[in-house]
Amino acid sequence: MNRIVAKKEFSRNPGVKMMQIEAPGIARKAKGGQFVVFRLGETGERVPLTVADTDPEKGLVTIIFQEVGKSTMALGALEVGDCLADFIGPLGQPTHMDSYGTVLCVAGGIGIAPTHNIAKALKAHGNRIITVMGARTRELLFWEEKMRALSDELYVCTDDGSYGIHGLVTKVEQELLEKNRDGGDINLVIGIGPPIMMKFVCQTSKPFGVKTLVSLPTIMVDATGMCGACRVTVGGKTRFVCVDGPEFDGHQVDFDEMMKRQSIYLEQEKLARERYLEETGCCGECGGDRQ
Repeated sequence: MNRIVAKKEFSRNPGVKMMQIEAPGIARKAKGGQFVVFRLGETGERVPLTVADTDPEKGLVTIIFQEVGKSTMALGALEVGDCLADFIGPLGQPTHMDSYGTVLCVAGGIGIAPTHNIAKALKAHGNRIITVMGARTRELLFWEEKMRALSDELYVCTDDGSYGIHGLVTKVEQELLEKNRDGGDINLVIGIGPPIMMKFVCQTSKPFGVKTLVSLPTIMVDATGMCGACRVTVGGKTRFVCVDGPEFDGHQVDFDEMMKRQSIYLEQEKLARERYLEETGCCGECGGDRQ
């Protein structure tokens, strides 16, 4: 059993929360770009979450999640001292580390969490890090100072203009790549966030010929390559996100197909959420905690 040792709420509606989990084995071995799978009980579903940070000395793994469906809402309702039935990992392929020169990290929403762990590893390899992080509104931004500590340059955007630069992260990405064309050394773009955001991050970088990696948040069941639920088309070939990814060349990903597959169970997810709210007596406005 993996115990929750710390919990923090970043926003309430929608609920965005951070937890530190006791998992010494994962904390020692996890690398940037990898993920874990949690299960709350014997009948619970297996839910993948990318690793936001690790503390190998203390044996802790940090996860950040948004309460969207039944399982993430139930996870968010747990408190310090509670335990998870399953917490397995590290899973997936880690981000390939190299001396790229300058890496442009574009992170949106919850994608800020895995971007942090990747940027941390890239920085340790001597790379220069430029970060563009954004969210719909100021309330949904988190870890600005942690990202600033890792970044040589940091730009913060909000869609509604409530904080930082008014506009989408791709607006700043475009400007930075334009400058790079005039003699800069951005040799890699990493885009992590909602699928539609990653699609446009890739469309923005493609004309500049800069390699772009994305981390794909697909539906998973077993997360070991057996079920095929997480399959995506990359470069015209079928790939399994759980074992071949979660990172892929974004210029080769069929985002439209992936987003269509992600919507397959929306009705079932809605019903499960509504049933959970009824069973727990929660109004839903708090993001899943009981009233």
